[in-house]
Amino acid sequence: MQKNRRIKSILLGGLFSLFVPLAAYLYLRYEGHDGHIKLPPVYGIEKIDSHAVEGKMVYDTSYHTLSNLTLVNQLGDTLSLNETLKGKILVLGFFFTSCHTICPVINNNMKLLNKAFLKNDTAIRFLSISVDPEHDSVSQLREYADRMHANHDKWYFLTGDKKAIYDFARNELQLKLQEGDGSADDFIHPEQLTLIDKYRNIRGYYNGLDSDKVRLCAEDITYLLVEKNKLHEKRKRD
Repeated sequence: MQKNRRIKSILLGGLFSLFVPLAAYLYLRYEGHDGHIKLPPVYGIEKIDSHAVEGKMVYDTSYHTLSNLTLVNQLGDTLSLNETLKGKILVLGFFFTSCHTICPVINNNMKLLNKAFLKNDTAIRFLSISVDPEHDSVSQLREYADRMHANHDKWYFLTGDKKAIYDFARNELQLKLQEGDGSADDFIHPEQLTLIDKYRNIRGYYNGLDSDKVRLCAEDITYLLVEKNKLHEKRKRD
């Protein structure tokens, strides 16, 4: 009995902690802000240009923008990050269906994030990419997604070309990965969830096993939902 109460308390605490970012979003969305909120940083500086303006040096920083990646989801639909999901905020994690250790914890936390943003289902997509695509077929992903009670329109469990997935994780997301003989058991996959804004900049890394970090991810999603990105808006005007 005591154990059941403890589990219930933990679950309620987790749901409450994710309700706070949603409340913050609603406040910022309808009450506005003065532009001084602390937004999530942009990761991956590619170059810094400088030029003089009225005798003072002005620096223009260019950040890494993710290249495209095409995958297949649990419904058999082909999706691409920069075309099908264009303009969406993305929360991206890795897993494989035969993982029974950390993957269920990470995906349960991803499920909490889904619940926290039910009202923003047109702005956000959650991606769980298999690191064992050779064995994780579309039917296996569908079965796994159904066990997670995933919303198939919002949370995608994805498979595709293994080399493309690994290259994307290393070179685009800049995650540290290690392969053994090529099997999933020898693959040390990242615990991080990666937050990507609608312009395809990386905006945060979060330990998917840590409920406090997952809560921070939820808060950062909230800020991205109301962010006015001056850098990209300026480029659009130019």
